Amino acid sequence: MRLRLLHRRSTGFASARLRRPRRPGWLWAGPLLAALACLAPLRAHSAVDDSQTLKQIEQQFRRGEIGAAQTRLDQGLQALPGDPGLRFLKAVILAETGQADQAAQWLERLTQDFPEMPEPYNNLAVLNARAGKLDQARALLESALRLDPRYRTAHENLGDIYIQLAQQAYQAAAPAAPAAPSSTLLAKLRLARELLLAR
Repeated sequence: MRLRLLHRRSTGFASARLRRPRRPGWLWAGPLLAALACLAPLRAHSAVDDSQTLKQIEQQFRRGEIGAAQTRLDQGLQALPGDPGLRFLKAVILAETGQADQAAQWLERLTQDFPEMPEPYNNLAVLNARAGKLDQARALLESALRLDPRYRTAHENLGDIYIQLAQQAYQAAAPAAPAAPSSTLLAKLRLARELLLAR
């Protein structure tokens, strides 16, 4: 499953997708760095004087200049602590550097301060799904879609969440079968697993 973080109205959470080899599993196939590829929707909300600032910080991070990107980002946040674009990028970088709890805190505050923006809900859903909190992730994605019914990434993510929930339900049904699980149930479980592997 690919839960992308920011690809709003992109083709495929990926017209400008970023990837790097890392973590196996149904959810970990490259979602967080993909967010950095499409900060344009948040730039429209940003008060940063230099319209290139977010893009430049993003590019530094993508090049592996993590310390420099974090320093520049923190300087921007000192000057404009309420800026949504800078705050969102901070959350992405925290998540990418293994600080998921802190990233979630930044995203939660964004949903409170800018409840009209769907991207933080989507990204927070990714972090919840990573932590196995699928019901919370589903609710967050539904919130994102109420804000923007055309948010393609959130639709795709929600579908992936439903597949994972279906797999869990089929697995729970199998031991509850009076005898051996039916061939239909096993076929559904196999299909759900194949879909997750394909994602």
